[in-house]
Amino acid sequence: MDYFKRSKIASILKNPEKSDSVIVMGWVRTRRDSQNLTFLEINDGSSLANLQIVIEKLERFKELENIKLGAAARIVGKLVPVPERKHKIELHPDELLLVGDCPADYPLQKKRHSFEYLREIAHLRPRTNTFGAVNRFRSRIAYAIHKFFQERGFYYIHSPMITATDAEGAGEQFWVTTFDLDKIPMKDGEVDYDQDFFGQQAFLTVSGQLEAEIMATSLGDVYTFGPTFRAEKSNTSRHLSEFWMIEPEMAFCDLAEDMRLAGEFLMYLFQYALDNCQEEMEFFNAWVEKNRIATLESLLKSKFEIITYTEAVAILKKAKKTFEFPVDWGVSLQAEHERYLCEEHFKAPVMVHDYPRDIKAFYMRLNDDEKTVAAVDVLVPQIGEIIGGSQREERLDILKKQVEFFGVKEESIWWYEELRRYGTCPHAGFGLGFDRVLMYMSGMANIRDVVPFPRYPRSAKF
Repeated sequence: MDYFKRSKIASILKNPEKSDSVIVMGWVRTRRDSQNLTFLEINDGSSLANLQIVIEKLERFKELENIKLGAAARIVGKLVPVPERKHKIELHPDELLLVGDCPADYPLQKKRHSFEYLREIAHLRPRTNTFGAVNRFRSRIAYAIHKFFQERGFYYIHSPMITATDAEGAGEQFWVTTFDLDKIPMKDGEVDYDQDFFGQQAFLTVSGQLEAEIMATSLGDVYTFGPTFRAEKSNTSRHLSEFWMIEPEMAFCDLAEDMRLAGEFLMYLFQYALDNCQEEMEFFNAWVEKNRIATLESLLKSKFEIITYTEAVAILKKAKKTFEFPVDWGVSLQAEHERYLCEEHFKAPVMVHDYPRDIKAFYMRLNDDEKTVAAVDVLVPQIGEIIGGSQREERLDILKKQVEFFGVKEESIWWYEELRRYGTCPHAGFGLGFDRVLMYMSGMANIRDVVPFPRYPRSAKF
């Protein structure tokens, strides 16, 4: 099939020069027939725009009548510049091969389809303009994430997807077992996990952070970037059951330094999208959400406002606005509160730090007031929290008190405590939901539409 000889359509369209012969392989997006000519538009997934194929002397191509919308084809021919036309270059074929035919009931006819419908055919939706753009964008921003950390000397580590530890303490984990659920072995009135595959109760991970701490206390600066899972029955436009997280962890790092890196990282991604994903960003700006580019450009010109949780609550209490959720010290800030701080009070991105101990996780460093912890949430306009981070509790005696306070099973994190016994050091990190930041940068309204195959309650298709 001449895999290594083929030309990508994106490259052809970026450099529209005449050539003696090229090989193009892709799928038919449109077909238009006239008396003496046939026009095909081919797309190979590398570009938003299609390559137009102009076919003369129709009798030369025996397979032409079978090449319909959605068919896969291989075309060999000459590139001809046409600068006066919408298509700046077109391909005049010498050879035309039908690789995979497509019947008339092809679900992606040339019309607009709702995102809800396209989720039902997620195996085909990447062929549409929107989801082609989303998936190319996802790939490029994933590369940007690795580029950011690798250029700063971080090591990429692979945290396990199966774990015996509930890192967040919320209990919303998927149980991993080989038990026959109709015949679960019992011992002394309880499930006998000793007979299970791992010899103990195991779950899909909700975070790679705790394992990242292991590596940070050996390698220095590390980051994880992989799938995490949460069995939370939240059927909203912002929640998934399987989602990707970026979680850097830095040894000998405090909260202030953690906050600085989080801000630099977020702005790096925004700048990278504008500089290196112009085609996708222009598409999102035109077809998904107007002013998306202007929003990112505005954020890049802004400086982060930095306030404590206590200061945030005071601002919200004075606000001349009625919130759906009442504000008081000790309660979690809701999206409406976070957005008010960004959009109406400061009109800028905000970092809120030093949250009440009771509403954060057991591993966050207890402040001297013993009421708050060294935690930070990074807030941006339109959505609120986009990054959450903290300095970790490196003092063994305090960590043990936190474990007891939050009711964490100490036997499941004995190794985590040992990190504090053998050469402990201050360390900090944060987490960024990859799918959430893609949703924000693209303007897509539903997180299920920035993931190739979304998993959410009562849906695990494909």
